[in-house]
Amino acid sequence: MSIVVTGATGHLGRFVIEGLLEKVPADQITAVVRSEEKAAGYAARGVKIAVADYNAPETFDSVFSAGDKVLLISGNEFDKGRVGQHKVVLEAAKAAGVALLAYTSAPGSLSAALADDHRGTEAAILESGVTYTLLRNGWYNENYTESLGQVLEHGAVVQAAGDGKVSSASRADYAAAAVAVLTGEGHENKTYELGGDTAWGFAEYAAEVAKQSGKEIAYSPVSVEVFTGILTGVGLPEPLAATIAGVDASIEKGELVVTSGDLSRLTGRPTTPIAESIAAALKG
Repeated sequence: MSIVVTGATGHLGRFVIEGLLEKVPADQITAVVRSEEKAAGYAARGVKIAVADYNAPETFDSVFSAGDKVLLISGNEFDKGRVGQHKVVLEAAKAAGVALLAYTSAPGSLSAALADDHRGTEAAILESGVTYTLLRNGWYNENYTESLGQVLEHGAVVQAAGDGKVSSASRADYAAAAVAVLTGEGHENKTYELGGDTAWGFAEYAAEVAKQSGKEIAYSPVSVEVFTGILTGVGLPEPLAATIAGVDASIEKGELVVTSGDLSRLTGRPTTPIAESIAAALKG
């Protein structure tokens, strides 16, 4: 029996592998990667490596074995039909007779276009009959703190979210929840709504960045159309820019406020406050 993690060299996947290494022997972990080179560090620590690609179904033919627990980390190739990509993994996992398939989804309350692929994947998982856990991950602190350089440069936090709030947490928090599911018991056919303990708005975020950086930072709310234009202006493809701006419209409606407490319950600790992630980003 192996614990198999797809997308294992991605931002979230790295945290999951590190968390698993603290809980189980390395030879019980399989990291599924596109590039063996990028996974060399894992191999050196005894993690098994499987090279496979969501876009090439045949590469998944021998990745899974009966009794495995699998974490399917959702793909980020928005233009390549993510539901189809995820079905490649799902079908291979089902054919092998895995014990559990966990999937990183999006909050059930999210109506933005970004959620469509997740809902489609969830439907395929339920239809397949595999034993599943749906990890409906809320927003990551890093979605915002990774662009702090631009905020500091322009002295402004620009979003199309109005006074809406976000229950975000760190990638490490969401990874710890996945590790708890993969190494624990009693998570079969469960759906977890995951988010940070405390919701915050962008005016608060701007004020916190100002406080920690010593610079004047203001929150500048804009329309979804203007925000889409800003994103395309910095080089994002128009469809992706519209998808990201659409999430802001959902934030304004309160769709990324998660009140379940599932994340801190699964990890056994409070979630990482946005202020802590801001501090880490400013140091970095």
